Amino acid sequence: MSAIRLLVLGAVRQHGRAHGYQVRNDLEYWGAHEWSNAKPGSIYHALKQMAKQGMLIAHEIAPSTVGGPPRTEYEITEKGTAEYLTLLRESLTSYDQKPDVLSAALGFVVDLGREEALELLEERVRGIEEWRTAVTEHYVPDDGPGQLGHIGEIMNFWVHSADSGAEWTRGLIQRIKGGAYTFAGEGEPFVGVLSEGEENPYRTDESLSDESLSDGSR
Repeated sequence: MSAIRLLVLGAVRQHGRAHGYQVRNDLEYWGAHEWSNAKPGSIYHALKQMAKQGMLIAHEIAPSTVGGPPRTEYEITEKGTAEYLTLLRESLTSYDQKPDVLSAALGFVVDLGREEALELLEERVRGIEEWRTAVTEHYVPDDGPGQLGHIGEIMNFWVHSADSGAEWTRGLIQRIKGGAYTFAGEGEPFVGVLSEGEENPYRTDESLSDESLSDGSR
């Protein structure tokens, strides 16, 4: 599973309607360009591709009076919303995905109800525990690498990562049970997107130099 589709759909959904540069600005604001494949080219490609697939509606916007190319604003469709929620749920429960997939899901977890989020996270823990039990029937980390030599460290690493992931998830479950964060249906949600024209305080020099590139999605 790729994190980019979830990130882009979620960002557009939070805005209601957004052009490519807004989506990119939000994802850079979250640091997604550091921990995922949410690079400028990937973002614009995902927007155009999902518009072709009927998950987004592309609205052509006339150029501004000060000049510049016309922009395309995107709006999520019913099909896109269904895809977004499916990806979100799968990303929260799948323990064997890359870290960027879970990271993307955490950015949108409050779009679900509190009880559903808890159920999905508890399912994640069960999946990790089942995987660990199956692995340690044939391999016990406490025995050390043994005849595998340094190759045995590979499984040591994966078991340790699974244990750490389960511990972190249990902590998140307890925080959510304790009332942390505002979930769907509970009131005004936390706003994690930048408004039109708002400066991104985490903009990198690389982002600034790329800003001058022409793209009709912006």
